[in-house]
Amino acid sequence: MPEAPRPAVPRRGVLLFHVTVDWYFCLHWLPLARAVQAAGYDVALMTSTTDPDLTRRIEVAGLRLHAIPLSRQGMRPWEEWRSLRAILRVLRAERPVLLHGIAQKPVLYGALATRLGRAPALVATLAGMGYVFTAKSPRARLLRAGLVLAYRALLGQPRVRVIVQNPDDQAELRRKAGVDAALIRGAGVDLARFTPAAPPLGPVTVVLASRMLWDKGLQEFVDAAALLRARGVPLRMVLVGKPDLSNPSAVPEAQLKDWHDSGAVEWWGHRADMPAVLAEAHIVCLPSYREGLPTILIEAAAAGLPLVATDVPGCREVVRDGENGLLVPPRDAAALADALARLAGDAALRADYGRASRQLAAAELGIERVAEETLAVYRELLDAVKAR
Repeated sequence: MPEAPRPAVPRRGVLLFHVTVDWYFCLHWLPLARAVQAAGYDVALMTSTTDPDLTRRIEVAGLRLHAIPLSRQGMRPWEEWRSLRAILRVLRAERPVLLHGIAQKPVLYGALATRLGRAPALVATLAGMGYVFTAKSPRARLLRAGLVLAYRALLGQPRVRVIVQNPDDQAELRRKAGVDAALIRGAGVDLARFTPAAPPLGPVTVVLASRMLWDKGLQEFVDAAALLRARGVPLRMVLVGKPDLSNPSAVPEAQLKDWHDSGAVEWWGHRADMPAVLAEAHIVCLPSYREGLPTILIEAAAAGLPLVATDVPGCREVVRDGENGLLVPPRDAAALADALARLAGDAALRADYGRASRQLAAAELGIERVAEETLAVYRELLDAVKAR
């Protein structure tokens, strides 16, 4: 007998996502968009586009895509005016019931559009505080002060709800900008796609997968590799990812190639098949200076791997020291080398930490849980807007 038709999902109106660039949306947020669709929203996306394959992937998922100009680097007045005009045009065309901006520029532009009455309500996700909050240069300090003032002026509106990914960012936003934010841990991981596998054969392999930025602790990773070689610890140290040229902290490709060619570490470049990459790893490492909630640690936890990371906001939300991994001080290559050597020499400990990682991911970090918590924020905000 033919399958009975499924009842139609009630439509809740248009929900418009706004992110900086297509690859970032596909890497982190597409599963959430699908969950929002399944909840009955008509989902659209505005973003800058870089790759026709990503455009097709977004459209195959059933999202209407609006390509807009949006620079992730700098604040050139004419470029920013072009971006704002494009955003307002999309808002007029889509007439969303809710705008969901993710990352600093979409959040600020969305909050401004809400203040101007062009967007009825905004959910603003700050997925980490970004380069401006980790850099120590005078320019970064000046930008940080301006950003805090903008947050204070724009994010306290009654038609805006803010989401952050770790308690440190939540407390800092409240202290510096007077903004109360909901806490939702990450963008969620597909627990069916990232699953534990048997440890690979060969030498113990440590993988650092991220954008190739100095702020991710790449220098400390390379320095730790040198210390471990000097001790005779037989580790294979691997970098996975490419430079993000729009970020001031980008590591030059020439430097990555030099590390690889000299044997300091291996550099595998960009890889889209992260489950396969993690299946080749014994340990996943992220010695970052600050995070929102790093996707690589969430995916590695779901894959049942032991973790080594720095004791900084975001990383310590996934790495529970002595339970599923080890935490080390930031910018400390010697401590990083010690932690990696400890795990490299103890297969039983790696297995114990890996099991705990999977349990943590299944209990707290799955996409279903993140989608449920995000949809609850949507409902609360839309109910409040209706009541007004």
